Amino acid sequence: MKRNISLLFGLLLVLGLLLTACNGEVETVIETVVVTVEKVVEGETIIETQIVEVEVVKTPEPEVKPVTLNWNLGTEPPSLDPSVATDTTSVDVIANIFVGLTMFDPITSEVIPSLAETWEAGTDADGNQTWTFHLRQDIAWVNYNPITNETAQAVDADGNPRFVNANDVVYGVKRTLDPATGSGYSYVLYLIKNAVQVNSGDEGYTLDDLGVVALDDWTVQFTLESPAGFFPAIAGMWVCKPMPQWTIEDETLGDRWTAAGVINTNGPYVLETWIHGGEMVLVKNPLWVNADAVQIERVEMLMIVEASTAFALYENNELDSTPVPLPEMDRVKADPVLSAEYYQAPDPCTYYYGFTNNKPPFDDVRVRRAFSQAIDRQSLIDNVLKGGQVAATSFAPPGMFGAPEPGTVGLGYDPVAAKAYLDEYLAEKGMTLEEFNALGITMMHNTSEGHARIAAAIQQMWKDVLGVDVIVENQEWAVYLDTIEKDTPLADEPHIWRLGWCADYPDENNWVHEVFNATAGANDLRRNCSDEICTEVTNSTFDELTYQAQAEQDPAVRAQLYAEAERILAEEETAYAPIYHYTIVSVTKPWLIRHYPALGGVDFFNWTIDWEAKLAATGG
Repeated sequence: MKRNISLLFGLLLVLGLLLTACNGEVETVIETVVVTVEKVVEGETIIETQIVEVEVVKTPEPEVKPVTLNWNLGTEPPSLDPSVATDTTSVDVIANIFVGLTMFDPITSEVIPSLAETWEAGTDADGNQTWTFHLRQDIAWVNYNPITNETAQAVDADGNPRFVNANDVVYGVKRTLDPATGSGYSYVLYLIKNAVQVNSGDEGYTLDDLGVVALDDWTVQFTLESPAGFFPAIAGMWVCKPMPQWTIEDETLGDRWTAAGVINTNGPYVLETWIHGGEMVLVKNPLWVNADAVQIERVEMLMIVEASTAFALYENNELDSTPVPLPEMDRVKADPVLSAEYYQAPDPCTYYYGFTNNKPPFDDVRVRRAFSQAIDRQSLIDNVLKGGQVAATSFAPPGMFGAPEPGTVGLGYDPVAAKAYLDEYLAEKGMTLEEFNALGITMMHNTSEGHARIAAAIQQMWKDVLGVDVIVENQEWAVYLDTIEKDTPLADEPHIWRLGWCADYPDENNWVHEVFNATAGANDLRRNCSDEICTEVTNSTFDELTYQAQAEQDPAVRAQLYAEAERILAEEETAYAPIYHYTIVSVTKPWLIRHYPALGGVDFFNWTIDWEAKLAATGG
């Protein structure tokens, strides 16, 4: 290393020998320098060169730490593959590393431009509704190298830089709907022309029959089965995001294409680290079109399942924001510091217990009604949750188009009716309560202290009201999601299981139709199944109503159809037990300015941190 120094009118060539340097303290360095000195001898000016050693005490420049958000994912994201992800944990990460055609405003939930600058509806020659999206041309595909800490723009086989284009969008949509991909969320795209037939593998249909096409490099057009004014919201979902075909189809990678150092992304952040079961780190993408507006440079994410552990880290300033554990709710509200950091607001999600409708004894509606009406939802909210949640007797929460007012549809707490339904079932079957309990009724939830407390409370309600002993089990998140899929062998499926559903877009179509329709939705309830793993299903009045509501263009009629569908699902079929509509209950450090987006995943790229305040508080 060379350094230029001016000393005594001369140019000093420096070679440094480091003697001491510890933890940012001052360094004492012996430097060998060449010194040029002017002398006057007998009236003449003589220039002499001397080699000398000097001791220099230096104060090193302080290390510049990147602005860092400390966050807890709560569990391991099952997948960062946009076609495969089905859960909010995965979607939160995907929302920060992949761009979509549209996005939701984090405050108003309005659909706003993202990859697509503009879009418009139209009609094709056959009278089908079309949606055409016009893309911006400056969003780069990038790859992050965790060894060199460098983000580079991806290039094609000819060395040309890759920018996200219409063909990348078409590839992503087709990949999600390709039955070979096995997407668990493909049904969200069934509005696209021929999507059901293609995704079902119907003979005579190929991916080329899908109603999605690149009109040119920067224009994508979708053709729909029926008009849908909310389609621009669907078009921005993760299952529609542009995907890197050249990486995904690299046979040397396989499922590893989403690994750190391998994955090609296009969003505000890139994936630096993914230690499975431990940590995930995102770093700011310097090639992002709005990089100057992204203040948080680094997002360090843990995967701590226990809410109490995460809350302890928060109180120790090791997390910047976290949900409040149920046992801590009263203390947080009473504490002068924590209460100032507490935030509570409605959240468009519903917590429910699903019944496996084709597994005895829950293949009988009387048993399902008994278990649903034995749940005292308000008592659960008042004594366990304590976060202002709203008792739910139907599925879609307030704020969704077509959602009935809470409590106007469905079955509420009625212990007398609940006991009567179970007694009627037992009498018909010639079964005693002891024999019923010997069936080994199981209720399952994913591993979580909060879910365990809720399950324990409801387990006791079932015992008190019905006299039924329910076995409660739990599984790690990714395993649990596989267990409750409708293609799990019935013997391995629990009788009852918990899930939450949060809005992908604010319309009932995203709720009763996409979640519970027997032929067009996820149907984890296994409604109307004629075989064990639910490959053969038949539609009911409920299913037909959701199809009619999807196609209906009169908003008032749509709302009426959805209200009736909600009533049938929760009352006549009692296919599941809605429990409560969520609220956000979290604490956030005063140095973090964040959003609580209702739709689309967390938006780290829009958040800011008062970095000096955080460093002062954390001793950084």
